[in-house]
Amino acid sequence: STMEETDREAVATAVQRVAGMLQRPDQLDKVEQYRRREARKKASVEARLKHFKMVLTAVRYQVMLRTLSITGNEELRKNRLHIVFREVAGDHLIGLVFTFCILVVLLYSFLLLCLSVPEIVRETQDLIERGELLQAHRKLMDLECSRDNLMYEQYRMDSKNTHDMNLIHTYFGDMQKLSEELAKQLWMVVQRSLVTVRRDPTLLVSVVRIIEREERIDRRMLDRKKQTGFIPPGRPKKWKEKMFNILERTVSTRIEGTQADTRESDKMWLVRHLEIIRKYVLDDLLVAKTLLDQCFPPHYDIFNKLLNMYHQALSTRMQELAAEDLEANEIVSLLSWVLNTYKSTEMMGYSELSPEVDVNSLNPLISQSVVDQLLSKYMSTLTSNIIGWLRKALETDKKDWIKETEPEADQDGYYQTTLPAIVFQMFEQNLQVAAQINEDLKTKVLLLCLQQMNSFLTRYKDEAQLYKEEHLKNRQYPQCYVQYMIAVINNCQTFKESIISLKRKYLKTEMEDTLSSSHTSMDATLDIIAKEGCSSLLDEVFMDLEPHLNELMTKKWLMGSNAVGTICVTVEDYFNDFAKIKKPYKKTMTIEAHRRVVVEYIRAIMLKRISFKNAEERKDGAERMIKEAEQFRFLFKKLAAGSGEDTEGLCDIIEAIAEVIKLTDPSLLYLEVSTLVSKYPDIRDDHIAALLTVRGDASRDMKQTIIETLDQGPSQPNPNYVPIFKEITVPTLTVPKLLK
Repeated sequence: STMEETDREAVATAVQRVAGMLQRPDQLDKVEQYRRREARKKASVEARLKHFKMVLTAVRYQVMLRTLSITGNEELRKNRLHIVFREVAGDHLIGLVFTFCILVVLLYSFLLLCLSVPEIVRETQDLIERGELLQAHRKLMDLECSRDNLMYEQYRMDSKNTHDMNLIHTYFGDMQKLSEELAKQLWMVVQRSLVTVRRDPTLLVSVVRIIEREERIDRRMLDRKKQTGFIPPGRPKKWKEKMFNILERTVSTRIEGTQADTRESDKMWLVRHLEIIRKYVLDDLLVAKTLLDQCFPPHYDIFNKLLNMYHQALSTRMQELAAEDLEANEIVSLLSWVLNTYKSTEMMGYSELSPEVDVNSLNPLISQSVVDQLLSKYMSTLTSNIIGWLRKALETDKKDWIKETEPEADQDGYYQTTLPAIVFQMFEQNLQVAAQINEDLKTKVLLLCLQQMNSFLTRYKDEAQLYKEEHLKNRQYPQCYVQYMIAVINNCQTFKESIISLKRKYLKTEMEDTLSSSHTSMDATLDIIAKEGCSSLLDEVFMDLEPHLNELMTKKWLMGSNAVGTICVTVEDYFNDFAKIKKPYKKTMTIEAHRRVVVEYIRAIMLKRISFKNAEERKDGAERMIKEAEQFRFLFKKLAAGSGEDTEGLCDIIEAIAEVIKLTDPSLLYLEVSTLVSKYPDIRDDHIAALLTVRGDASRDMKQTIIETLDQGPSQPNPNYVPIFKEITVPTLTVPKLLK
C-alpha cells in the first residue's frame, strides 16, 4: 500500500541520513547531540502540524457560523450552533483560537465599516434627496446601530474614557446631520399630510413607518439605559411627539391664515373670514376621517387628535377676535358663528362626520363670560347706533317738510313720508340679526327698539309743534305745509300699525305685559301728535274763514251777504286735501270742523254785533240762520259720507236759537228760552242775556225775570250732547264800547 511504501521510503531516508552522520569514528561521540537536534526538529514539525490543524478547525467553525446566519431552518441552526459550542468547549486551546478568530472577523468588519461610513452617508443623502425615505432610513439605522454598539462597548470597557467616546461621536458626526435632514423631509410631509394623503398616500404611510421604527428604537434604548445607564446621543428622538406638535402648529397656521381682508379693505371681512374657516375645517376633517385615518396605526387615534387640535385652534382664534374692537354687526357675526354655525349641520354637525364628532360633547369655543361681555358691548353699541339713526332719520324727514313739492302718497292715496318705513326697516334688520344669536337677545333688542321709539316720538311731537309755529310766522311758507302736516298725521297711524306688527312678529305672548305700559305711552304720544296736527290744520281753515265769520250777524249779513256760502266753499276746498288723511283721523277732523263751524257761528250771535229792530228783521234773521244751518248740515253730511257719524245735532242748536229769535209773541219767550236751556244745559245766564239782546225787544227787567225763573227749571239734555256753550265767551261792555 501507499502508506507502507511511504514508511519504507522514510526508513530508507532515515538510514541514509544516519549513515551520513556516522561515517567517521569521532562522530560517534556526537550521537547524543544529533539525537537532541533531531528531537527539536521533530517537535517543531509536530507543533506546525498542530497549529495547521487548529487553523483548519477555526476556519471550519467560521464557515459554520456564517452558514448559521443564512440558514432558514431554525432547528438546523440550533443544532449546528450546539455542535460548534460543544466542540469549542471540549478543546480549551481551540476555544481561544475560536474567540480570537471571531475578534479578527469583527475587527475586520469594523474596519470595513469605518472605511465605508462616508460612502454610506453619501448614499443615504442621495436617497433622501430622491425622496426614497424608507431606504434612506434603513441605512441611517445601520449607521446609528454601528455607532451605538461601538459606544456601548467603549462604555462597558471604560465608562469614564470620554476622549474615546468623543472620538467615535466625531467620526460619526455627519450621521447626525443626516438624521436632521431626514426629519426635515418627514415634517414637510406631515405639514402637508392632508394634501399628501389625497395625492400620494404611500409617502405618508412611509413617514409613519419611519416614525414607528424610531419609536421602537427609543423604547429599546430607554430600556437599556435602565439596565446599564448608557444611552446614545440624540436618544430618545421622540419623533411621534414632534409629529403631533407639527400637526398642531400646521392646524393653527391654517386657521390664522384664512383672514384675507381687514375692515379697511372690506366691511364684510369677518363674515368672509369665518366662512373660509368653516369651509376649510369641514373639508380637512372629512379628509382626515375618510383618508388620513387609514394611514396611521389605530393607537395614534389620529382623527380625534386632529379634531381636538382644530377645536383648540378655533377656540384660540375666536378669543383673539372677541378681544378686538368689534363693531355691532361684527359682534353678531362672531357670536352667531360661535354659538350656532359651529355646531350646525354646515360644520361639526355635518352628517358624514358622525358618529366620530358628537356636537353635544364639544366644549364652547368661548366662555360664557366672554359671550356676556360681547352681548353687553353689542347692546350699548346698538343703543347709541339706534339713537343716532333715529335722529338722522328725523333730520332727513324734516328737510322734506319744507319742499315745494307735495309728499308721496301710498297706494290708497294717503299722504306719507318715508320716516316710518325707514325706522321700522332699521328695527327689523337689527331684530333679524339678533334672532340669529338667540331668543333672549332678540327680545332685548325689541325692548330697546320700542324704548328708543318712545323717546323718538316725543322728539317727533316737538318737531311737529315747531313746524306749526314756524309756519304761523309766515303762512306763505312752507308752500306745502298742509300736505306735509297731513303726512305727519298719517305717519302716526303707520307707526301705530308698525309697532303692533313688530310686537306680533318678534315678541312672545308671555312677554306682552312687560311692554304694555310703553305701548300705551307710545299710542298716547301718537294720538297727541295726530290730534295737534289735525288741530293745526283746522286752525289754517279758520284763519282763512276769519273775515267771513266776522261778517256773520252784521247789517251786511242781514242785507244778504254770501259769507256762509264762502265759508262752505273754503271748508270743502280744504277737505279735498284732508281726504288724504287716513280714516281714524279724518273722521275726527270732520267732526271737529263741523263743531268749530257751529261754535264760531254761535259765537258770532253771542258777540251781539246786531240787535234786531223789529219783528220783520227778527223773522229775516231767523230764517237766514235756519237756511245757513241747513247749508252746514248738507256740507258736513257730504264731508262725512260713509263715516257714519251723526251730523244733525250740531246744526239743530243754530235752529233752536233761531226759533227763540223768530218768536213773535213775547209772552211765550220764557217758554221758548226754557226749552232751549233744558236741551243745552251748559247755556249760561250771559248767553241768554246776549241772545235776548240780539232779539232787541226784551227789557232789562224781562231779561232778569226770565234768567231768574230759568234757574229753577229742570233740564232734559240729549244723552249724546257734547257741551258747546262752555267754549263760548260773551264779551262784556268795556270803556271803548261805551264811548262808541
